[in-house]
Amino acid sequence: MAAEQGAILVTGGAGYIGSHVAKALATSGRAVVVYDNLSSGHRGAVRWGDLVVGDVRDTERVRDTIRRHRVSAVMHFAALLLVGESVQDPLGYYSNNVDGTLALVRAMVAESVGCFVFSSTAAVFGEPDQTPIDERHATCPINPYGETKLAVERALPHIERAHGIRSVTLRYFNAAGSDPDGDLGEEHHPESHLIPLAIGAALGGDPLRVFGDDYATPDGTCLRDFVHVTDLAQAHLLALRRLEQDGPSATYNLGNGRPFSVRNVIESVERVGGRPVMWQQAPRRSGDPGVLFASSDRIRKELGWSPAFGDLDRIVETAWRWKMAHPHGYRKGTGD
Repeated sequence: MAAEQGAILVTGGAGYIGSHVAKALATSGRAVVVYDNLSSGHRGAVRWGDLVVGDVRDTERVRDTIRRHRVSAVMHFAALLLVGESVQDPLGYYSNNVDGTLALVRAMVAESVGCFVFSSTAAVFGEPDQTPIDERHATCPINPYGETKLAVERALPHIERAHGIRSVTLRYFNAAGSDPDGDLGEEHHPESHLIPLAIGAALGGDPLRVFGDDYATPDGTCLRDFVHVTDLAQAHLLALRRLEQDGPSATYNLGNGRPFSVRNVIESVERVGGRPVMWQQAPRRSGDPGVLFASSDRIRKELGWSPAFGDLDRIVETAWRWKMAHPHGYRKGTGD
């Protein structure tokens, strides 16, 4: 029997990816409730569905939210995600990313919610043995952030056997771009993602720091797989459909399968914006693999996912357009 289609609880739904997924869900006709502590998310990004302010580690508050909003499935984005910060604060990362997820799942068990879409990361792979990386590649994280995500991935099959919660795990590579309609964009404090940092440098902000120029890549800079945030959102809808149609649990890589270097990104921003990107060389960062890009063949074949934004300039153009229209992001003098 297919799962009842109630509201979807989107934890971390005030953040970058979560807000785009909330919009995609609402556009598809689903009721949405966003659960976020607003530590890094933005009230202004919650435009589809109700907002409940709370910590995912507060199991009773999550249970109450599930009951009041008649939640039938959970999409979980509420996580700390900075590699360098995770090295400095592993306890905080395990508390939020592992303890928080287990507390959330505990609430799902108590309220008989059986569908779970989990936001994971390519960081679970560590330094890849081969590329493109498929789902069979060994998982060997090289930083605490990746370790916390992998810890949850490993727990999910045990939770399913004991409590019947089926899950789809989506391992993102580099989420990028902004909502093509201009409704949502990318704003982090501090900003750590390459494309918005390069755009900021082109618009007169701090010079972009290029970490390492001696990798075994064509131009010496890191190679990454950039997947548009709207394409990620569509993958989440397909994952939810799989679960609601009684499909089995699964894990999928999400990327374009086309690597672009840091210098490729700089050149793209310069083409799109018509302005030079000021940048400066910096040493390699600890925990940065030289090459990281995905094979998304499995999700394409099994769920029919097909990215609409495969071209780097098109991804950059949506990010540039958001920044030009929202120079202060979601903030209107309130800090939100």
